Amino acid sequence: MSERLYSVIAKVMNIPISSIYDESGPESIENWTSFNGYVLLYELESEFKVKFTIDEAMDVKKISDIKRHLRNHGIVLDD
Repeated sequence: MSERLYSVIAKVMNIPISSIYDESGPESIENWTSFNGYVLLYELESEFKVKFTIDEAMDVKKISDIKRHLRNHGIVLDD
């Protein structure tokens, strides 16, 4: 698990880290509204010093998608 990534998600979504899994997404995280999705994108870009494209942002359906896009930007995750 990527503690750094999951801690950003937990903070934005106001949920415990222990409730976040690679398959988690807007359907399984109640607080994942469209607004919180934008906040999450901003926080991830700030935390990892990356800039997601519109296509990448629209492609996120679950946490594993975020991990894939971060890896594509050269971010090494500890999982």
